[in-house]
Amino acid sequence: MSAKILLIEDNEQNRYLVTYLLEHAGYRVIHAPDGPRGIALAQRGQPDLVLLDIQLPGMDGYAVAKALRAEELLKAIPIIAVTSHAMAGDREKALAAGCDGYLEKPIDPDTFVAQVARFLGSGPGAEPRP
Repeated sequence: MSAKILLIEDNEQNRYLVTYLLEHAGYRVIHAPDGPRGIALAQRGQPDLVLLDIQLPGMDGYAVAKALRAEELLKAIPIIAVTSHAMAGDREKALAAGCDGYLEKPIDPDTFVAQVARFLGSGPGAEPRP
């Protein structure tokens, strides 16, 4: 069975591109356009990985990551920040909020799926899951 990935992203074009790339590689993708709906989907859907935009309307990605980490059933699910926040300290802020990794936008369609697979423990150079 393929991994289920939750994409929390408010930008429709970004959602389309990420979904296309991941589904083409065999992953199942569910998505939410904002933090509260993303948290609800994570609680119901138990994804294998969460791809999280940081700049979300209302509730930013840092708050979403903290909320996901506060849920006992979701603590072990890898959360990857996928964001255009690329200033000094942004990566550290995402990791401090509970993210396990950080990918910068714009994403590179040629390498994105392999980067995601690393966090699932299913690609070259995969990082072990806790």
